[in-house]
Amino acid sequence: MSLTFHWFLPTNGDSRHVVGGGHGTPATASGRDRPPTVAYLSQIARAAEDLGFEGALTPTGAWCEDAWLTTAMVSRHTERLKFLVAFRPGFVSPTLAAQMASTFQRQTGGRLLLNVVTGGESHEQRAYGDFLDKDDRYRRTGEFLDVVRQLWDGKTVDLTGEHLRVEDAKLARLPEPVPEVYFGGSSPVAGEIAAKYVDVYLTWGEPPAQVAEKIAWIRGLAAKEGRSLRFGIRLHVITRDTSAEAWAEANRLLEGFDSETVKSVQAGLARSESEGQRRMLALHGGSRDGLEIHPNLWAGIGLVRGGAGTALVGSHEEVAERIKEYAALGIEEFVLSGYPHLEEAYWFGEGVLPRLAAEGVWRHPVGERKGSSAQVPFAS
Repeated sequence: MSLTFHWFLPTNGDSRHVVGGGHGTPATASGRDRPPTVAYLSQIARAAEDLGFEGALTPTGAWCEDAWLTTAMVSRHTERLKFLVAFRPGFVSPTLAAQMASTFQRQTGGRLLLNVVTGGESHEQRAYGDFLDKDDRYRRTGEFLDVVRQLWDGKTVDLTGEHLRVEDAKLARLPEPVPEVYFGGSSPVAGEIAAKYVDVYLTWGEPPAQVAEKIAWIRGLAAKEGRSLRFGIRLHVITRDTSAEAWAEANRLLEGFDSETVKSVQAGLARSESEGQRRMLALHGGSRDGLEIHPNLWAGIGLVRGGAGTALVGSHEEVAERIKEYAALGIEEFVLSGYPHLEEAYWFGEGVLPRLAAEGVWRHPVGERKGSSAQVPFAS
């Protein structure tokens, strides 16, 4: 088995400091250090492509640029890289979403992956005109994916559901290939949706014991539906030639967290209805102490950022070992990021991936690494 690695396009801005925000909270001022221009995001995408990442996640929400439009533009500057586009089912009809995905596949040569985000923040959803509560949003997601899946299968769909209704829905042109659907959620209703409709279940970077519990839970639900899923994890990374250098970088980032910003972000995230966000907050409790919650797993990012709040921190060898630890649990795909995203892609891509390749658990998607058109902005 070859593990799969994805990188991240920071459409909320990038920096040598952590760009906070997300889950209903605005991006912090550091997001203006490197604005998310198509030129800069394309530079990150080309670096990720060259280094051997399979795809790049693009977030969704009021704090960042639109994922569909941005990836469509960045795709013109890459050749192989796939785009894991995050989108919220409640904001667009299932027929239109299925058509958009089909168009994206044809125009990019089949490079679309879909990250379905139901939305855990009612106050943010209402800003977009969505007034359903959390459980109803998940039930609507189920209806949405049911319609989309049938359309992609070439069927004509009629549905009068609890939240969605379509009549005589069909696609003139089917996507080739059908995009894989990624999805995360820690609530009971989220598990039910994942078991029925998705290809890859994503979890945020909790300690291995908690991740193992989630995998067992989802596997059990999927088995009842006669299905099997793949599993992925969303993490930040800080990897250096030595452990001391990596932890020095983590401490530098931590020192840049203004106390008032931490307080404000934590207060905003405390409003979240997301069970996954609640689990992330519980890992650090808003405190700067005891942030290494498992060997090489650091919860510091979550002090100022919603969503994924943990990072793998250590030497290249240590980070590779932690990845293998998660892989042993059943994690096959790793969705990673780091600040700044351009430089950290090189640290991981040139420090960790070759070690995993040497051990036979990863291989570059196109074999030997090609010459890069993106320039490394520092000397390692």
